Amino acid sequence: MGAVASSFRLLQAVWLLVPPALAFRNRRPEAGARLSQALEKLGPAYIKLGQMLATRPDIVGAEMARALEHLQDRLPPFSESQARAEIADAFGKPVETLFSSFGAPLAAASIAQVHRAQTSDDPPVRVAVKVLRPHVRDDFARDLEALALFARVAERLSAEARRLRLMAVVQTLAASVALELDLRMEAAAASELYERTRGEEQFRVPHIDWTRTAQTVLTSEWIDGVSVRDPAAIAAAGRDPRAVAVLIMRSFLTQALRDGFFHADMHPGNLFIDEQGRLVAVDFGIMGRLDAGMRRFMAGTLAGFLQRDYRKVAELHYEFSFVPPHHSIETFAQALRAIGEPIFGRSARDVSIARLLGQLFETTRRFDMQAQPQLVLLQKTMVVVEGVARGLDPDFDIWEAARPVAEKWMHENMGPEAALTRAGETFGALGKLAQDLPQLVKNAEEFSQMVAEGGVRLHPDTARAIAAEQERQSRPWRVAVVLLACVIAAALIFILSRG
Repeated sequence: MGAVASSFRLLQAVWLLVPPALAFRNRRPEAGARLSQALEKLGPAYIKLGQMLATRPDIVGAEMARALEHLQDRLPPFSESQARAEIADAFGKPVETLFSSFGAPLAAASIAQVHRAQTSDDPPVRVAVKVLRPHVRDDFARDLEALALFARVAERLSAEARRLRLMAVVQTLAASVALELDLRMEAAAASELYERTRGEEQFRVPHIDWTRTAQTVLTSEWIDGVSVRDPAAIAAAGRDPRAVAVLIMRSFLTQALRDGFFHADMHPGNLFIDEQGRLVAVDFGIMGRLDAGMRRFMAGTLAGFLQRDYRKVAELHYEFSFVPPHHSIETFAQALRAIGEPIFGRSARDVSIARLLGQLFETTRRFDMQAQPQLVLLQKTMVVVEGVARGLDPDFDIWEAARPVAEKWMHENMGPEAALTRAGETFGALGKLAQDLPQLVKNAEEFSQMVAEGGVRLHPDTARAIAAEQERQSRPWRVAVVLLACVIAAALIFILSRG
């Protein structure tokens, strides 16, 4: 798919999304249904957006959220015969040799659908079989190229887009989607999360059947449970929906802070409560990772807001070089106080992490803070998790739910014992540097000699590649493509900002 085709893909998105956006702005009752239909027509990348909005009635309204809920796991399925053909092709044998029974699709989402089955083992085992939609890879590739074009244009024309690092965000999304479209990678993610959480009493991950898992097919343990989208059913099963809301938030934060590896698609269609009252997650196609530094930044920022220590939060931003040093740290801390103080003393119903993130975004923009792509999935998942929790408990207090997890992590990772551990790691790193030092010195000497003899010499293949790239970027037709994308983006922004 070329750049011209990507531009027309953007034009199609504008054409389909502007009418429901106008209907939503004018509070028309059909806005939700029209938006849902438009996102479904546009394909899987846009359906993912609708899934997130469906969890945020506080942002889009209850009626709109209800209209978008079916995008989570109630899309039109493809036929059972197509699913059987995909399975037979994946394993090179008929479905009957793998499964003694194989039922009609039970749930269909943007990327795959799920069937209930029983294995051909003796005795048979109940399993869930997930099968990729035919042609879904081509659909995602088309949408990602269009989004990449938009990001490139935006970064060329807008300093704000460059600050947000839109290209890096799209690249992060593309990498995530590439993993999601290989169900072996999803199986590996489920297996890893199972290993990390198997000691927990209130969270559970289904077992993977590796002998019946391939690139386009994933087979896992069947789960009997109540969907978290149904508070009445949870209460009827003898569980408190408010306690479930807290469990969901704490499970997510524990995964993110303790392990740096978290389920990043925690919409209601992927979460269940089993007979033992445990939270069971399914669908591990989108997972997030945070390195140790980002986990410390996240926990420190959360703890700082909880303790109303805005200077601490500001210092973390400067320590990680997120805010340029020419800005006053005292002024930045004052701006953070303006975000945090209005939250305290208000009812839980009136406090939203989505609004807080919006205010923090506005503040960091004034202080030239660049967006951090590693945190994109974390921020998106936190917003979704809050929406799920609010669906179970309208008075859900995200701060009280988060406090014990954040404080425990800070104590275990930033206390005296943790300092000793980090010191040991530092000495280990210094030892490795000492081992590598002779080679580093040799490389530096060779580089200096090369400069002295007339400059740095590139390998011929590298030089040809650079020249080809420069020629490719200078083609005149690209100017027309850029202008077309700019017109499309400007039209959409203008229409949505009116009124």
